[in-house]
Amino acid sequence: MKIFLLVVALFIVTTVQAQVLSVREQARVVDELLTERFNNLLPSLMEKAGIDMWVIMSREYNEDPVLKTMLPAEWLNARRRTILVFYNDPQRKVYEKLAIARYDVGNNIKASWDMKKFPDQWDALMDIITARKPIKIALNTSTDFAHADGLDHTEYNEFMQKLPAAFKSKVVSAENLAVGWMETRTAHEMQIYPQLINATHKIIEEGFSEKVITPGVTTSEDVVWWFRQKIRELGYDTWFHPSVSIQRKDSQNFEHLRSFSSRPKEDIILPGDLLHVDIGITYLRLNSDIQEHAYILQPGETKVPKNLQQAFAKANRLQDILTGQFKEGKTGNQILADALAQAKKEGIAPSIYTHPIGYNGHAAGPTIGMWDQQNGVAGSGDFPMHYNTAYSIELNAASDLPEWKKSIRIMLEEDGYFDENGFRYIGERQKEIYMVPRRMANIGL
Repeated sequence: MKIFLLVVALFIVTTVQAQVLSVREQARVVDELLTERFNNLLPSLMEKAGIDMWVIMSREYNEDPVLKTMLPAEWLNARRRTILVFYNDPQRKVYEKLAIARYDVGNNIKASWDMKKFPDQWDALMDIITARKPIKIALNTSTDFAHADGLDHTEYNEFMQKLPAAFKSKVVSAENLAVGWMETRTAHEMQIYPQLINATHKIIEEGFSEKVITPGVTTSEDVVWWFRQKIRELGYDTWFHPSVSIQRKDSQNFEHLRSFSSRPKEDIILPGDLLHVDIGITYLRLNSDIQEHAYILQPGETKVPKNLQQAFAKANRLQDILTGQFKEGKTGNQILADALAQAKKEGIAPSIYTHPIGYNGHAAGPTIGMWDQQNGVAGSGDFPMHYNTAYSIELNAASDLPEWKKSIRIMLEEDGYFDENGFRYIGERQKEIYMVPRRMANIGL
């Protein structure tokens, strides 16, 4: 497949701007990745989930989240009503990808609607179902995962009204299959992912430098909008508006609600400030989600104060404790409980709110804590961890700073991958706080 040549074109050059493919080339990569997922990944996921027929239906501009990931790069939305049917019978070695639609859905799914024989689209779908006599008909309904709950009320009602009585008892939730499709990363996707992570790191590295920040002049919002502009100029997208927050020697204490629910107020950046950024970019339908820190040197300082270095080391240790608990089949809630217990045993004040990442920034798969749910998350936290999945290792560790007369939080987020070989970061994680200003070599994109 030509995808190998395209992956070579995506090779990361650390000293110059990483190549962003043209829109046309990006579309080619997306479509080739989809072909591989449809032909190699989906049949195995269906067999693992015990589903022989998966029906996905959406109308234009009200797309099912799963359907959006299955559309070819040239389709930005569904067309009228788009219905996809995947049928897999491993015993007879039959695997079909059908579109009950007026058009082929890209090169992967052929239109299978004889409009002369079945003027009504629902009748065409029912003919496919009755001819194949599936054991289970999986629909995208889910209590725990919005990603797997894309079937709207109208489509469900019309489908069930048309479905012959003999098949109504065969309708089941496609939750496990839908989550499997969303969370599983292929080998080729993981060849591409490092460019996205590397680009995110380099954007942060440049934004948290004297190229962007002049203490006493630059505000936190100036840096936020610099990030937005830089992402756009480089040819990437962002899936959320970045944030830049400040911790400093004052009476302001860390507050989760302000940090996660409200925008940090615009503030002039000053010497002695500890800066934090939360940023995520999108490329080739994959997403990054990264949080890092920088320190603004005060006059006469040549390095980050020792107490901040020690606080940062605690957060790095908390990352190690968390990822050390990753194990196939272990639920998000089990991983959370074991990691928190180990961290507290080591004298760390932890808060863990890690999530899957991939097609979405906050993706489908096991939730490992939320900032306001440190005793576990019902539903998505009970979902087991699987191999070939990616996670955004998001957490913070609190440390008391006597000099500041308060506690600070080192809030880190780095993206990684889990497979049979264990957990690894997709790119390097931050191990030292950036200094501003600092001696830089080849900084920038």
